Parts: sequence; structure tokens; C-alpha cells
Amino acid sequence: MAPVSVSRLDYGYFVRPAAETRTGSVRVEPCLGYLVRHPDGLLLFDTGMGTDPEVDEWYRPRRTGVAEALAALGVGIADIDLVANCHLHFDHCGGNGLFGGTPIYVQSVELATARTEPDYTLAALIDTPDAVYREVSGDGELLPGVFVWPTPGHTAGHQSLVVGKPDGTVVVAGQSHDNATGFAADLLALRARRDGHSPPLPDVADWVARIERLEPAEVVFAHDHSSWRPG
Repeated sequence: MAPVSVSRLDYGYFVRPAAETRTGSVRVEPCLGYLVRHPDGLLLFDTGMGTDPEVDEWYRPRRTGVAEALAALGVGIADIDLVANCHLHFDHCGGNGLFGGTPIYVQSVELATARTEPDYTLAALIDTPDAVYREVSGDGELLPGVFVWPTPGHTAGHQSLVVGKPDGTVVVAGQSHDNATGFAADLLALRARRDGHSPPLPDVADWVARIERLEPAEVVFAHDHSSWRPG
């Protein structure tokens, strides 16, 4: 039986305007997905960037389509057994329409927001022909030992993927943090709080401590080529 593995997919990159970076400078960010190979099936986490004239003018993306990104790993669209989105912004669900009939797992609050809140996402990317959404409210096991966990913050319905592997758990954290440095900073803030350090200290979401308790071997992100590892 083949072991469980997690592989990165390269969907290209976009240029985040200075108005969104809080640094006063533009920033080029990768757009990444992840393929989980499991004895019970292939799971794709995030499907890349959708297209829209206004979005393209604002973010100036250079896209690699989901079919091309999967082909680089020796996999075709028809090989995917299930899909999950960390959330439904355009740069995470752009290829959902290619997976008609394939179950797509998303938090219920995320799907409701995407369907009802104007300008939340590109509506044309969501309810595509033959789209089959499987709504999750809280934790959900998608494959044996592979779970989605709510990690709200970037959006109210953001979720991350927890992949149990014999050599250590991998957390596919999506855009729960902009980068690995942000996650490490939250862990350090938790440490300071446990040490009884005097305030003020940063606020940290409860789910960060939950991930910490897993003692993951690696935490990976949607917009950072770097990952977090312990030690």
C-alpha cells in the first residue's frame, strides 16, 4: 500500500498591490495548491486562480492552470477523487468548474458567504455546471486520517487540512496566515502568554494552539513557498 503523501502544485503568481500589503510596497506572491495521495483516493486542496478583467488589472496574475499543474505531478483532472477549498476567493477556487461531479468540500459558512455577499468572490467560479459541494460545519474527515478543521480569520469560513502521515502530520494551512513567518509569530506569542509575559501581547486565534498540540512535522501555506517546521 502506497504511503500518504502531500505534494505542492504551482498555480503561478500574482502581484499584491501596496494598498493590501501594509508595507507600502507591492509584493509578488505565489499561488499554491496541494495534492494528497492517499490509499483511498487523490485529494486536491485548492484549484488555482480564476480569471476576470478587473481582477487581472488589479493583481496582474501569471497563471498556471490546474490541468497543467496536476500534469507536472503525473496526475490528470479525471484522477482526482475529491476537492477541498480553504476558502472561496478567486485565487483558491478558480478551477472548481473543471471538477463537475467531483465532491468539493467547503465550510457551510464559506459557501453561504460566497453565494450571498456581493464582491466577496467571482460568483461565476462557484456554482458551475455539475458542481457538487459537500458542506462541512466544523471538523470533517475526508479520507481516513485526513481532516478539515475550521481556521477562521482570513475569512469566517476558512478551513485547513490536517493530513496524518506515519512520518508526521502535515497541516495544509491555506491562507490562515500570509506566510510561515506569521504562523511562527503566533506560536511565539502563545509561548509568551504561557510564560506569563506582561501585556500587551498579540491576540492569537484559539485554533493556532490546537494545531500546535498536533506537534506537526510541517505546516504549509497557499501563498508562501516556505513552510514551518519545528525546531
